[in-house]
Amino acid sequence: MSNLVAIVGRPNVGKSTLYNRLTESRKAIVDDLSGVTRDRHYGTAEWTDKHFTVIDTGGYVANSEDVFEAAIREQVVIAIEEATVILFMVDVTTGITDLDDDIAKLLRRSKKPVFVVVNKVDNNQRLNDANAFYSLGLGDLYSLSSITGSGTGELLDEVIKHFEEEPENENNLPKYAIVGRPNVGKSSMINALIGRERNIVTPIAGTTRDSIHIHYNQFGHEFMLIDTAGLRKKTKVKENIEFYSVMRTIKALEEADVVMLMIDAVEGIESQDINIFHLAEKNKKGVMILVNKWDLIEKNDKSTKEFEEKIRQKLAPFNDVPIVFTSVVEKQRIFKAVEAAAKVYENKLKKIPTSKLNDVMLPIIESFPPPAMKGKYVKIKYITQINGASPMFAFFCNLPQYVKEPYKRFIENKLRDNFDFEGVPVQIFFRQK
Repeated sequence: MSNLVAIVGRPNVGKSTLYNRLTESRKAIVDDLSGVTRDRHYGTAEWTDKHFTVIDTGGYVANSEDVFEAAIREQVVIAIEEATVILFMVDVTTGITDLDDDIAKLLRRSKKPVFVVVNKVDNNQRLNDANAFYSLGLGDLYSLSSITGSGTGELLDEVIKHFEEEPENENNLPKYAIVGRPNVGKSSMINALIGRERNIVTPIAGTTRDSIHIHYNQFGHEFMLIDTAGLRKKTKVKENIEFYSVMRTIKALEEADVVMLMIDAVEGIESQDINIFHLAEKNKKGVMILVNKWDLIEKNDKSTKEFEEKIRQKLAPFNDVPIVFTSVVEKQRIFKAVEAAAKVYENKLKKIPTSKLNDVMLPIIESFPPPAMKGKYVKIKYITQINGASPMFAFFCNLPQYVKEPYKRFIENKLRDNFDFEGVPVQIFFRQK
């Protein structure tokens, strides 16, 4: 079970600042939808060798204050349902507001571990003021300053005590997760593959909800399909569809070996698709792209190539991934998608013999050595593959600190050209010989 920490609270209390500190990132996903601006932040974090996902539930800007507050409450409800641990952030400088009280009422009814995080506590007076938040009735307070980072260590020490243990792997079958924005055809893809209406399919976006595993064993391929399938009541299909989608996608992604990212051919690749792609890359997952609803596109002899080039431009610098154009409704190329996923999984496990690695790469390096730095030359003598979740290579040399990012990308491209790591993140390390 992947551990997910959700940061909830009203706007302007410092949620995003804490998120950035925990994930050591300043990246965010932004979706513009029906006049509502959402900042969707999610990323990975680590504390004392415990890895987890952090979600900042973000904020909403709308014309109506009532809509604004209702949206925040909805996100808290979703966080309660999905998260392992909830961080309820409040602001010591403003004290308890009506919205804080409303959120606290929801959290008191939950069975999830809740930590009241009092932010902006950066002096003794504010430390005393923080005691007022005990009246929320949610237990101990954790005072910190998300800007300076003071107090975050003590908070995380307690948070990780509530994490669920990772289960033992029940089988060695590869796990493929079909992910993507709502209503791109994920559940229809599952139904087409297994040949029956295993998942509920409806034109209402967001009908998929609960993560399930399906054992697939047909046509010479055997694997576990991870889908976020299940029925949602129509009354629940509101503004927070994307938030459900993000939380479920992260859980599916963390379990998977290969991520099959499905995009809508009509809408094209969007910011949320790109961020999920890079999250898969950061987590060292195999990745492939499924362009669904290709039957709805007016095409000429260059359409496929041009569409593929646009996708690769947006995915750069890591864009060495298979792209399969499908129509799930017409059952076009769905088995080609399975074959592509199987090949990515094979590439992810690929081991290159050390002798072959050196025979191929050392002549290339000799012909195109790293640029000299400060009058000194980098000499690479030996290469070996390291065991890891994805292909990792160590290049032993005399001056590893002088090897810069452009040359690392050059080496990675040569590894891909010669050994086929399509769909797989490749890590390169230069070490002292």
